[in-house]
Amino acid sequence: MGPVRGDPATGVAHGPAAVPAADGNDDRVAVAELLGRTPAGAFEVVVRSEDGRPAVIANAPFLFDGTPMPTRFWLVDPVLRDEVSRLESVGGVRLAESAVPPDRVAASHEVYRQERDSLIPVGHVGPRPAGGVGGTRQGVKCLHAHLAWWLTGADDPVGEWTAHRIGLRPL
Repeated sequence: MGPVRGDPATGVAHGPAAVPAADGNDDRVAVAELLGRTPAGAFEVVVRSEDGRPAVIANAPFLFDGTPMPTRFWLVDPVLRDEVSRLESVGGVRLAESAVPPDRVAASHEVYRQERDSLIPVGHVGPRPAGGVGGTRQGVKCLHAHLAWWLTGADDPVGEWTAHRIGLRPL
């Protein structure tokens, strides 16, 4: 199983204490390999596996071409990504929506939106990212995005639900 949030014995370093790469070029190459493409926008690695590989990236609110990027946190760890994909393939999104109270999901979307939008320069003119976790305005759309945000230390009840379902445990 992949890394467990907040458990140094099993592999996740997150937030400011995350293990830094030797240089930013290493992260760009590693993330491009994990995504299978060159990243279309600026990002920062915010969660790493115990071995230092990127696990979650924080995206800038706009891609290099100015397109709004609603998904702030992106799960790039291949083991976790596959685990979550398996969960989604058996109805995980629907199950999460029925398990987590709608008011808690809505509150999470609002916090996520506010955090992302705080990075947009005052006076920005033009399209802006919309929605909350994964760009959705209500309900659950992408368990990967919820887990990625939860792994950063966020209080995301859908991310926590997802973590439990794939065998991760909280702090």
